[in-house]
Amino acid sequence: MEQKVKEQIEKIYKESECIFEEHHVKEAISRMAREMRLDLASAHPVILVVMKGAAVFAGQLLPKLDFPLEVDYVHATRYQGEREGKELVWRVKPQTDLRGRVVVILDDVMDEGCTLMAIQEFCHSSGAKRVELAVLIDKSSPKRVTIEKSRYIGLNAPDRFLFGYGMDYKEYWRNAPGIYALPESM
Repeated sequence: MEQKVKEQIEKIYKESECIFEEHHVKEAISRMAREMRLDLASAHPVILVVMKGAAVFAGQLLPKLDFPLEVDYVHATRYQGEREGKELVWRVKPQTDLRGRVVVILDDVMDEGCTLMAIQEFCHSSGAKRVELAVLIDKSSPKRVTIEKSRYIGLNAPDRFLFGYGMDYKEYWRNAPGIYALPESM
């Protein structure tokens, strides 16, 4: 990595505001797991993890779901390392047969909702019986498209650029121990 880029990435972390400390995020994930156990324990659902962002979230949530389920993933993105979303790119579609299944789409953040809406439509067109959304962060974005409200929400956050717990800043800091917002001046 070029020294200038390394310095910029490290500076971003130091200057950003921690809006949710790690213990708050873990508490939210535990609460979501309790809600999902109550609703889904007898459904034998397919948990569809949206990559790359939901990897950290899924890794902490899935062990708390102590009932039969299948896990698959989808890789669809509009950001591709950028701060602004563009056209949706499908990199990997789920391999599990979704016909007649309860599907829970697990994602890091509900922002504008375009990516989640496209994945949700894919699940419905693939014959899913029911499709639910579970997001770690629900942002209050004025740009949100019309989409079903997430059934399972970890935390509500302001409409700022966030990173940490799977969310990235230019593909960095997905591993940040908490959820951070870029300075509003950026």
